[in-house]
Amino acid sequence: MRTRLTILFLLFSLITFAQKTSVSGIVSDKDLKGEPLPFANISIKGTTLGASTDIDGKYAIEVTPGTHTIVFSFLGYESKEITFTVNEGENKVVNQILGSGSVTMEDVLVKATVSREKETALLLEQKKAVEIKQSIGAQEMSRKGVSDVEEGLTKITGISKVDGRGLFVRGLEDRYNNLLINGLAVPSNNPFKKIIPLDIFSTDIVSIIETYKTFNTNIYGDFAGGTFNILTANPTKGQTKISFGAGYTTGNNLNDFLISKDATSTGDFFGFSGNERNIPTVVGSKPANYELRPSEALTGFGSGFDVKKDKSPLNTSFSILNSDKFSIGDHNTLSYLLSVNFDNKYQVREGVDRFFNPGQDNYDNNLRTTSYKYLTNSSALAVLNFKNNRLNVTSNTFYLKTTQNMIQDQLGSTNGQANITNSFIRLNELQETSYLNTQLFGNYKLTKDEKHTVKAGVSYSTSNYELPDRKSFKGAKIDEDHTSITYTGNSLFRQYLDFDGKHYLSGMAEYSWKFGNEDLEKANKLTIGYNGYVNQMQSKFRFLISQNMASNSVILNTNEPDATLTSELENGNFTYKEGTNATYKPKLLEFVNAGYIDGAFKFGERIDLNLGARVEQTNRETKYKDAGSFDEPYKKDKLDKINFLPSLNAKYKLNDNSNVRFAGSKTITKPVIMESYPLEFVNPDGTIENGNRKAKNSDNYNFDLKYEWFPSSKEMVTITGFSKFIQNPIERLFSPSAGSGGQIITYNNSKKATLYGAELEFLVQLERISSVLSNFSFGMNTSLMYSKVEIEKVKDGLQSPETIAVDSNPSRKLQGASPWIINADLKYESEFSKDWKNTMTLVFNAYSKRIYAVGTNKLDNYYEMPFNKLDFIWGNKISDKWDIKLSAENILNPTYKIQMGDKSRIQISESDLTVKSYKKGVGFSANLSYTF
Repeated sequence: MRTRLTILFLLFSLITFAQKTSVSGIVSDKDLKGEPLPFANISIKGTTLGASTDIDGKYAIEVTPGTHTIVFSFLGYESKEITFTVNEGENKVVNQILGSGSVTMEDVLVKATVSREKETALLLEQKKAVEIKQSIGAQEMSRKGVSDVEEGLTKITGISKVDGRGLFVRGLEDRYNNLLINGLAVPSNNPFKKIIPLDIFSTDIVSIIETYKTFNTNIYGDFAGGTFNILTANPTKGQTKISFGAGYTTGNNLNDFLISKDATSTGDFFGFSGNERNIPTVVGSKPANYELRPSEALTGFGSGFDVKKDKSPLNTSFSILNSDKFSIGDHNTLSYLLSVNFDNKYQVREGVDRFFNPGQDNYDNNLRTTSYKYLTNSSALAVLNFKNNRLNVTSNTFYLKTTQNMIQDQLGSTNGQANITNSFIRLNELQETSYLNTQLFGNYKLTKDEKHTVKAGVSYSTSNYELPDRKSFKGAKIDEDHTSITYTGNSLFRQYLDFDGKHYLSGMAEYSWKFGNEDLEKANKLTIGYNGYVNQMQSKFRFLISQNMASNSVILNTNEPDATLTSELENGNFTYKEGTNATYKPKLLEFVNAGYIDGAFKFGERIDLNLGARVEQTNRETKYKDAGSFDEPYKKDKLDKINFLPSLNAKYKLNDNSNVRFAGSKTITKPVIMESYPLEFVNPDGTIENGNRKAKNSDNYNFDLKYEWFPSSKEMVTITGFSKFIQNPIERLFSPSAGSGGQIITYNNSKKATLYGAELEFLVQLERISSVLSNFSFGMNTSLMYSKVEIEKVKDGLQSPETIAVDSNPSRKLQGASPWIINADLKYESEFSKDWKNTMTLVFNAYSKRIYAVGTNKLDNYYEMPFNKLDFIWGNKISDKWDIKLSAENILNPTYKIQMGDKSRIQISESDLTVKSYKKGVGFSANLSYTF
């Protein structure tokens, strides 16, 4: 068996090599005054023997007795060769100092940027940092077959992904997260999400994803779960890379599929639709309850209800990346990177959609829902970077565009009429988002010794979320191909929703001073900075409904109703009338300004302490109108508040490979836009999502205690205890719609919540168990959490509608909080040949039962049931130019399910309490990349 590369913790290496012939030592960095040099390469000349230094610069290689030449090398440094002689059973110690020598500083900086994406480099960064931070880099995401940022973040402790609902950090859902891109604040492109859905970020445009689960004063105070900082890809060398991919998912691809005939053009295929779905110009820019003449209805709409039935093809993807670097003079470099990415998916979901009526003991709606979604995701990134010995400036622009064409059919009973089971609703929807962000940021060394530095940046974003001509009809299903509808009761419904993120400008500036020690690695640091943003947005929500004239009903061809509807309009049997009310156009303007100061102090070799404070001012104004006269002036809700947010991070170095950390802070949580926005969003099945203007910010008090051990440069064990105390936590709840028989999902504050839990994470090389397993490594992280919410029995002077509030001391778990989460991966690495390297990874994710929405009016809560996901990825690097990735996703194919609990305070006759369910299918995909 050939001798394999071994990186072992010093304690184990003494035992392992005690009676063996070997060479070992420490490699130091000359340019950093003798500091250990991790990740340096050591090889025995003329053999395949070699190793890399660990995080403390140590290495060890088993050799045969005799004379050998050892070669030390590191990217950007001069190589060194030393000849030595070793006897049987002897351990020869050979230490070496490497320096950059004649290599230019620009090259050293560029290479260091590349190496930071490696797992070993990020583990070293995590070990040395004072704050509690975890990162995942491009290298690890590639190894694990990750194709988007959201999937990549599930590899970090305590983070789980929920299909369509974003990331949960420590069991806390999307509203508790925040997002930065290159350290600058950015808005969401979706008013229903706190941050941009991270599954639309291709990993090709990402370098590193940093995750903060504890607060630091330089990040925004709107934080309780996690703050993600996406560092976009940087140009490091000249290359061109092209990738193609294809995927098949059981039950989704090569199956019967419905798509709107308005979504079948080449432009729609790539996610760029025309303006055929615009609202008819005849109704004007301001609602006036206008009733269209039949002739106006015939010509006013550019899109119809017809759908095309076909077989869904395979999912596809394409990307191209080009980058290069140039020298300008002796000490300047200019580099660029361009990246374009596109992917599409065909998605079918089938299952139940139900909700209860508290006035009776059965379902109000009991529907079988089938949805057909065609999704596209396009992104482009352009980076231009200039750097010299003291200045580093980057211009970064990216564009994101997503579309979702959906046909949804719902069949069953509605409005509590359980004996009528052929009620039918057809929804035809296009969801579009567009997002443009441009940034300019950089840093400058005020002094050559780097004791005084400044950095600054500015970012500008525009975004748009639109549902143009979201249309539906409902009636009675006659047979497979025909539906009977009437023109009353909103049977034909056309909605136009447009969230316009007009302007989002953010900026930051920071000065740092290192003092107290000439060795900057051991110096104290004082940081003073500012960051803030201004966000201006408005929305329009208008709708048209059918109005009977000479006739009241008609039978339609379900998939091709337009011909019949055109004939009905021509005969003057019905028309459309606008039903929009005065609430249609709310506006939002928000300013956040914050100043912060942070002191990082070193007390000897073991203690690091960060003390900081952030003063954050929030000024928010929401303009809205109540239903009524369009001529009434806007009403205003104003928030002007200053929050003092202290932060403490402490690290105690137990020894060279282990630390104990403590963190404490105060933060706030702001509602998601739609959670407090004065807009009522209506679905054709009677469900309504309604923002609550009275929802207010939460105050969070956060504490963490963490032990971490790094046995080697590729291994880690951490144990963390954490607790949070939240005043006025924001929660999702459901209640019946007054008089309409529907269901409202809305949001409100509870009194307070207490959370405490523990996290365990380890990454271990299995060669510790047996040499047979030397190619295997295993990583796992799990989070356990207990939560308790105290409920006010009387809120705003009224009896709380919450079901559980009739108890003497009402309490329950926090909405959205998972009692446990598990993420694990098993990796196998081997070489088929000198040029063919492959990595196989088995990845498992699971989360427990949690409250999806709080129950009211004597009904129990809605619970999101446990879900397990198993993926397999096989990556092959055939040569320097060719890469092939094969993957199988969601192998277990469990059912995603939301279920009402069995603790309702009214009698329920239904035996099945499932209110929503579907299966995703098992996905298989292949991706081929070629690098020029």
